[in-house]
Amino acid sequence: MKVTNYLFPIWTYSYLAVLFPVFLLTDFLRYKPVIMVQGLFLVTNYVLLCFAPGLTAMTFLQFNYAVVTSTEVAYFSYIYSVIPPERYQRATGYLRSAMLTGSTLGATIGQMLVSLAGLDYFYLNAISLGILSIAFLISIWLPMPQQGMFFRGEKAALGLSAKDQVEEEVSAVEEAQDAEVEDGAGSGRTQGAGDSTGWCSLHHVVYAGRLLLSSFRESYSSRKLVYWSLWWALAMAGYGQVFNYIQLMWDHIEPSSTSSVYNGGVEAICAVVGAASAFCVGHVKVTWDVWGELSLGVFSAVGAGAVFLIGLTSNIWASYAGYVIFKASYMLLITITTFQIASNLSMACYALTFGVNTFVALLLQTILTAIVVDETALGLDIITQFIIYGSYYAAISVLFLIRGMYTACAHHCQPKQAMDQEQKEEPKVEVPSSDRFCSDHRQ
Repeated sequence: MKVTNYLFPIWTYSYLAVLFPVFLLTDFLRYKPVIMVQGLFLVTNYVLLCFAPGLTAMTFLQFNYAVVTSTEVAYFSYIYSVIPPERYQRATGYLRSAMLTGSTLGATIGQMLVSLAGLDYFYLNAISLGILSIAFLISIWLPMPQQGMFFRGEKAALGLSAKDQVEEEVSAVEEAQDAEVEDGAGSGRTQGAGDSTGWCSLHHVVYAGRLLLSSFRESYSSRKLVYWSLWWALAMAGYGQVFNYIQLMWDHIEPSSTSSVYNGGVEAICAVVGAASAFCVGHVKVTWDVWGELSLGVFSAVGAGAVFLIGLTSNIWASYAGYVIFKASYMLLITITTFQIASNLSMACYALTFGVNTFVALLLQTILTAIVVDETALGLDIITQFIIYGSYYAAISVLFLIRGMYTACAHHCQPKQAMDQEQKEEPKVEVPSSDRFCSDHRQ
């Protein structure tokens, strides 16, 4: 109970505290330094796991890991900042494939080492420490991006190349120097020109703030995107709670000290099934504007049922199956949601939407943690927690089922209404009286 109700909430609270500052700092520092910090903190995490047992060390580890998770936004943002826009789709596929491969291999190898070789968990942590140390060293040699998405000059925002920007800045300085020679007021102007060209100058910081505000307005000006973002935030909060506490639930059902565990194998299966679900989305032709919200409601109901199964069963294999179903449905829907949001926004707006939605999700997750998990509040047992998480997903399902049925019915009725409107607007042809007389006479 100490782990459930004291240690894990520290990660949630710390994550909320550092997420938004890290999001802004990531763009300001141009991604690479933040990626290096993430690697360093991950190495520190596994040093603590291997060599620093005790409650104090684990408390610091939770805060440390909150910094790690808050810097994940730098990963995709860095890639998008160093490649041209026409390669975004292919690069995203490569990145997700790399993440899937790493997750599957890590879970599979770990499960085999524990189940077949009887390896102690200390050695698994030591292997992870070595791999992460290599990843940290690789991050040092990554190329440094020339600019961020928000903290950049106005010329960059207009799409000028780096060479064009330099040429324009040189021309501006030369013009300022010519003006100084003509009217003898040189030093102030030269200093002013120099101050305005720095990437971290006050002028560019103010411009970044304006760009953030305009991107926020663009991102949430569409009602459709607001609904997609709402599901993202709500579902991500619930997924975070299930993901964080599923290991404790499995240990409650079947303690690892008295029986064999296959948690790593289950995570590997989840990664493969989730990837297959996401892959299918790209090859299924669906009018998401019409059926998207209804799909969110239906698969959220599937996720709710899976969470209820996890919380109410006493069979570890049924719990494993419930988790696979839950994670597959979540990965399917988050892929659809990400695609729908990204396809309607610029990259800067998408990055901001990702940050805002994640922040709202984390705020909801913090509220759930403070009420349900924290020992200073209800401090509920693990089974009751999962029943509440299942009810939470059921509420999301009901909300989007209602909205989805309304959208589908409105779309179904729209063609009929349009046809009726056309018939009303169709001009009436007056029949001459002689023609009416002839028609009546023939009858």
